[in-house]
Parts: sequence; C-alpha cells; structure tokens
Amino acid sequence: MDAHSETAPTGAVAAPRASWAILAVCCLAQFMVVLDISIVNIALPSMQDDLGMSAGGLQWVVNAYTLAFAGLLLFGGRAADLFGRRRVFIFGLAVFTLASLGGGFAQSEVQLIIARAAQGLGGAVLAPATLSLLMTSFAEGRERTRALGAWGATAASGGAFGTVLGGVLTDVADWRWVLFVNVPIGVVLIGAARVVLVESRGQISRLRDLDMPGTVAVTGGLVLVVYAIVRTESTSWTSPLTLGMLVGGLVLLGGFVAIEATSANPLVPLGIFRFPGIAVANMIAAVLGAGMFAVLFFLTLYLQRVQGFSPLRAGIAMLPMPVSIIVASQVVTRLIGRTGPRPLVVTGVVIGAAGQFWMTGISADSSYWVDVFGPIALMALGIGTVMVAMVTAATSGVPMHMAGLASGLINTGRQIGAAVGLAVVTTLAEDRTKSRVSQGVALPDALTSGYSLGLLIAACVFVVGLPLALLLPRRRGPVVPVPVPAGPSDGEPLVVAEGAQA
Repeated sequence: MDAHSETAPTGAVAAPRASWAILAVCCLAQFMVVLDISIVNIALPSMQDDLGMSAGGLQWVVNAYTLAFAGLLLFGGRAADLFGRRRVFIFGLAVFTLASLGGGFAQSEVQLIIARAAQGLGGAVLAPATLSLLMTSFAEGRERTRALGAWGATAASGGAFGTVLGGVLTDVADWRWVLFVNVPIGVVLIGAARVVLVESRGQISRLRDLDMPGTVAVTGGLVLVVYAIVRTESTSWTSPLTLGMLVGGLVLLGGFVAIEATSANPLVPLGIFRFPGIAVANMIAAVLGAGMFAVLFFLTLYLQRVQGFSPLRAGIAMLPMPVSIIVASQVVTRLIGRTGPRPLVVTGVVIGAAGQFWMTGISADSSYWVDVFGPIALMALGIGTVMVAMVTAATSGVPMHMAGLASGLINTGRQIGAAVGLAVVTTLAEDRTKSRVSQGVALPDALTSGYSLGLLIAACVFVVGLPLALLLPRRRGPVVPVPVPAGPSDGEPLVVAEGAQA
C-alpha cells in the first residue's frame, strides 16, 4: 500500500449525493464480510462429502476465518486511519475477493482452510474501514445517525442472511458457490470504490512508524486465547496445552497494554477509552456476538438434524431474523436522536433475551411456527435495536483520526465474543448430548437437549448486556472538550457530553 498518494483532509464530509453512494458501498462490503461468518455453516456437510474432510478439518473451515478475522481487526482499523481509508478498503476487498475465488476452487481440505484464513485476513482489513469511511463522510448528527443505523442493520443482519443464502446456494447450485458468490460482488465494489470513495488518513505515512510490537502482541494474544478456547471442543479445559496457551495469550495482551502506554505511535492510543461509552459499548458488543452467533449455530443444526429440514428450507426458516433486525434498526434510527443510546440498548437487551429464553423450549417434535418463528423474530428485534444504539454509543464524539480504531474495537469485541462464546457453549452442549445418549435417550431428543442447553446459556450471556447497558452515558448534553495528552497520533481533544454520567 503506497502511503504517499494525495489525500483529502481528514474528516472531510462528502456531498449529500456522493455520501449516500459511499453508504451503499460501505454497507455492501460490511454485509459481505459478516455474511461469510455464517454462510458456510449450512454448506459444511456438503463440503465434507465432496472433499473427504475430517471432523477436525470441518471445524477449521469456520475457525480459520474466525481466528484471522478476530486477531487482525485492530491492526486493520488502525491501518485504515494511518495509511488511507480508501486504499486500505480496496486492499482488503481485493484480498477477500481473491481468497473467496481460491476457496471456491479448493480441491483439498488444506486448500480450503488456507483460503478461509485469507478471507479472514481480508475481512479484518476491510470491516473497520467501512465504518471509519462512514464516520469521515457524514457530519455528526442526524445524517451520521442514519448512516450508522444502516451500517448497524447490515452488520447485524449479515450473519442471519448468511444462513438463508448459504441454504439457497447449496441446494440450488453447489457448496462452492457460498464462496464464489463473493467474487462478482467484490469486483463490482472495487470498481465502485475507486469512483466513489475519497482518500483520507491520519498522521503516519511510513510503515516503520506503525506500532509493530503492539500489533504482534495484540494479534498473538487474541489468536492464542481464541484458539485455546476453540480447541476445547476436542480437548479438556484443564489440559496443559490449553492452559499454557491461555496464559501465554493473557501475558501477550498484558504486554500489549504496557507497549501502548509507552509507544510514540500506539496501535490503540489508550486515551480512546476515556470517551464516554466506548469501553462499555465494546463489552456489550462481545455479549451480543456471543448470544447471536450461538443462536445461529444451534438453530441451523436443530432445523437440519432434528427437524429434517433441507439446507434450502433451513435457510428460509431463518429469514425472520434479518427482516426483524432491519425493521428494528429503522425504528431505532428515528428514535435515538431523542432518547440517546442507553434506553434503547436496555430495551433491546430485554426484548432479545425474552426471545432467546422462549427459544429454549424447543423439543424434538416442536412446531416451527409455534416454537421457532416467534422466538427468532422477537430476538432479532432486540438484536437490531442493540446493534444500532451500541454502534452510536461507541462512535459518538470520536475524532476522525480515530474512526478506524473505534470501528476495529467494536468489530473485535463482537467477533471475540462470538468466537469465545460459541466455543464454550458448543462444548457444554455437546457434553449434554453425549450424556443423554449414554443414558439411552433417542438421538433426536439428545441432540435437542444439548441445543436447548446451548440456547439457554446464550440467553443468560445476553442478559449480561442489561447491567452493562446501564453503565452507558446518559443522553448527551452540550459538548465540551476534555483535554487528552496528545501524542503523534492522538492530538485531538477528547469531546464528551457535559454532565455525561456512566
């Protein structure tokens, strides 16, 4: 990535017509990235049959993407701020598109897993750039709120739409099309980005000025922690290797904090956590990710393994989720200017948790319309409400030169929550199923018992968002600057609401 091309002033706001073209490009790119977290789930059995994959290899089709994506999000977010948001956006999009093409042509388990890891790398670079481009293209206020609402709905509904589209493509065409589908979209987006997007960046123009020690520490720490938890599906939590990786990951993350406190050009300037709400919003993002993706995972399995749905029918059965998320996001976008984020996050958590607890009542002979349709629609209304309000809380008042970082943090929180939460909940659910089978329970009932436990744990995790939501700042009043010690990449004043409370 050439760091010396001409750039627009940092924080420049696009003309109205151009800004909505930017919104379309950014939302479609974000949709594609989030879509790929879940689109392969329904296609996994077909992949296994076609390539003769082992059970462990099948698991790594999902985990390779998750690890690369989660581990490099902060680097991707900071790179967008430092080297140019348009340039990084196009670079990430190109990597993601090429990796999707390679995965579609994969002829072996190893080739497919490598392609998925490369997709995760491209997504980690691309996703933060989408939000930072919106923040620098829309002035803070009503227009940015509407743009963030659209982005939030896209980010929240992409995972749910992935199960729908994955089912359609696997049934109608072939599993390879869950990867090939990204190629024409990526090519169109690259062309549109070159025409629509205007370059902007922060203060650093040389690669050697980037905080590489911090990048290595945080990436290594996140990957070790997530990998240690993910592998508990096949090994014990107390095994020496698992414990060693957890400790090593935590040590690296602790070292990362120490590096950031002394670095001249930190990857994550610690002053960003003095913005009201950003730390809390990221914790809510983790809870949201854990709850949402656990539901997507278990419901997909329940509908196919227990209810006997085809991939196509299972995908269509999940359609109420993205529809409800989009409806909720539109309502929230119109309300948030009057209420502020906190009451909406509280409301969304209560609604979403109610849907999740309702869903735990599934049985082997449950009716879709009685025991699945209602719960997922209600849960999705809550998720759509939380997502839009949470993104607004996390980015409100953030200076433009930290826009990519704020985006990287919120994406990292959600993805780490999804990866860690799913690994933990899946392990407990599988243990319940094995226990029930050993007791002589029929397989459909044993599977449903495990899925129901997983859904119950996911609902309990989601409820943790309620006390966290109460820690968000109250509705903002007049803004006043609060000085933050300025460094080479942290030179703007911190803007907070006068009288804002946690």
